[in-house]
Amino acid sequence: MSTLIKCEELSKKYGKKEALRNINLTIEGGHIYGLLGPNGSGKTTFIKILNGLLTPTEGRITINDMPIGPQTKAIVAYLPDHTYLDMNRKVKDVISFFSDFYADFDQTKAYEMLEKLEIDPEDRIKTMSKGTKEKVNLILVMSRRAQVYVLDEPIAGVDPAARDFILNVILSNYNPEAAVIISTHLIADVENILDQVIFIKKGEIIKTASVDDIREENHMSVDGYFREVFKC
Repeated sequence: MSTLIKCEELSKKYGKKEALRNINLTIEGGHIYGLLGPNGSGKTTFIKILNGLLTPTEGRITINDMPIGPQTKAIVAYLPDHTYLDMNRKVKDVISFFSDFYADFDQTKAYEMLEKLEIDPEDRIKTMSKGTKEKVNLILVMSRRAQVYVLDEPIAGVDPAARDFILNVILSNYNPEAAVIISTHLIADVENILDQVIFIKKGEIIKTASVDDIREENHMSVDGYFREVFKC
């Protein structure tokens, strides 16, 4: 698979605090990556740089050989860790907005997922439970034919049954040539869908590996290895 994201000596400082330090990383299409690290490790900063919400202090990052900008935003689908939708809008109105805004948005796919999840397009966002709002956010992201999907805590705040359904939605609907990056603390719940993991600590990438290699070399799950490395 081709390289979609490349970081070279990527660093980000907030005053004297170094949130990311000399990140060198290559992410290829066709894989689901887990971006794993404790609070304050730099995950959110990396995600925001990837989505053009922050600019690096030093170094370089490209997506599909393009610097971060309008062209990369058009091929990256981002699910933040909080609801950002207009609470007064109906689901169908939000879908219409996304369809107008993103050229790669598949409205038919969105309505198919709504039906499977038994979500009424006529419902207003403000009337929904937190879990249903999370599902609507995910549907909007996964209805795009993006080249990169960035999902920040996609299963936080929902019950275990809903987590399984959400992970199935991700597996069933992402562009198979794309890269999916999932940042989460619920490693045990997602590790079965991950191909690769990126461990980050104090702003530095300390390990990248395939899930299979971690299990075979350490004789433990990714969650167990994470707890061992970070002493959780």
